[in-house]
Formats: sequence, structure tokens, C-alpha cells
Amino acid sequence: MSDTLVVNEIYLSLQGESTLAGLPCVFVRLTGCNLRCSYCDTAYAFAQGQKRSLADVRAEVLRLAERFEERRRVPTGRDFTPRGVRSGIANCQLPIANSPMASGGEEKKGGRRENWGLEGGNWQGRLPLVELTGGEPLQQRSSLALLRALCDEGLTVLLETSGALDISPVDPRVRRIMDLKCPSSGEAGRNRWENLAQLKCADELKFVIGTREDYEWAREQIAERRLAGVCPLLFSWVHPLAPEQQHPSLKPVPPGQTPLSRRELAERIIADALPVRLQVQLHKIIWPPERRGV
Repeated sequence: MSDTLVVNEIYLSLQGESTLAGLPCVFVRLTGCNLRCSYCDTAYAFAQGQKRSLADVRAEVLRLAERFEERRRVPTGRDFTPRGVRSGIANCQLPIANSPMASGGEEKKGGRRENWGLEGGNWQGRLPLVELTGGEPLQQRSSLALLRALCDEGLTVLLETSGALDISPVDPRVRRIMDLKCPSSGEAGRNRWENLAQLKCADELKFVIGTREDYEWAREQIAERRLAGVCPLLFSWVHPLAPEQQHPSLKPVPPGQTPLSRRELAERIIADALPVRLQVQLHKIIWPPERRGV
């Protein structure tokens, strides 16, 4: 395995998505992707990037995290470090005893509800979070070594992945945020269904929804595959692309799809009592949607 990665950008911002939205996060955006989803807003990462050593990337992450580490050392009379896990993730809050895909006997024993770094709604782990994103991070095999090294540093490490590649080699300490591609993406045929059996209760499953057909498809998958008992489910509305974000290689939305507004998506979730979290891309509300490095 190579000890280098092709990196598009590394920056410190706020986590804009997932159940950890709003928390400070260092993003490592890797170059390259094997998919061309119709709504992709990071097409600039398809080819732009520089080769960097794993040691260099790790050092840059730690440099950006240094100010948070300094504040962590200030005596407060309270220990915010999760018990028993260096990666900053301490078990799980989901009731998964009846999940057919629950992994690990201790996680599901007795239907026990445990705490993945959250107590009273507050994050109890180490900040900032660190996320590998893309592009598709798993397209570069050296990403696995970087994920492992960052976990060894005691950081809470997230991975954004399309779900089209095998997630089983990823260090179990990593919190994987995996897509199931819906029909309007143009890439629904690339879903690697075997990945569902690999998901843990600390992972998250994301459906990016832009049409009524996406919604109906996602609702069917949740019911038929009993996904609500596996891990948190995210419904992310497709934010329209700015002209400069359009890329000629993106797949077109398949014919016959009916666009769904953000409000319509919210109202359908409520009407159908779906056990999902509607998420908006927080960074696109704070900054211009096309802005990079946020």
C-alpha cells in the first residue's frame, strides 16, 4: 500500500451534515470519484489535487486541531473524554436488539442503549472532529491507513462514502456515513448492498433526495430492509447546483422524475412518520453554496 494520497484540500470548518452537524471539524478532501451523481457539488475534486504523504496529511490535521487541544488541557473540573474509547466514540444510543443486521454481541445484548459520545444531547468527545471526504475517499487505498492513524491519535474520525465500494476494511473506530444512492442520482445501480450488513449503530445511512421518486424509493428500502434498527437514517435534500458547480460528466436525472421541494420533503416525512432525520447542508446556509473550504 502506498504511503501517499492525492489530496484536494484540508481545512477547518463546522460539520455541515450528519447527526454531528454544527461541531468543529477538520475536513480532508481526497481527489477522485468513481461515480458521477447528478447533484454532485464537489466535481472539482474529481481530478484536482496534490500528492502528499500520509505523515504530512496527519501533521496538517493535528496542526489545525492544535488550538482545540490547548483548550482541552485547561482544567475545568470535568472530564469530557469518553470512557474506554480513544477515538472519542463511546458505544451507542440506538435500540438495536431486534435488528437483523446488528453487529457485535455486546452492542445488541439485552437491547442495551449505549452512548456514542453524547450525554444530555451534548458531545462528550474530543474536538475537532476529523472527516475524510471526497470525491470518494475509499477509492484511494491509502485512506485506510490514514483513518487508522487518525484514530490512533484519539480523534473522532468520520468517513463520508458513497456506498459503492466495500466499507469492511475501514477501521472499526471510524464512524462511517454511507450513502444509498436514490434514483435521481443516476447512480442507483452502483449501490453495494453487501455494505448494509457491515453497518454498526455508530454509523449513519444517508439518502440524498431530490424527487418524489427518490422519496418513495428510500421509504421502501427503509421498510423492506428494516434499516431503522441498524443506525441513524438521514434524508438530505438536494440543494440546486450553482452554474459554476455544473460538470459535463455528471449523470442526468433519469426521465420521468418529479422534483421535490425541501418543504414537501419535510411534510412527507411527518405525514408518513418516518424514523429519519431531515438534514440540510448547514454550510450552504452560512456561506454561499458554491464556496469551497467551508
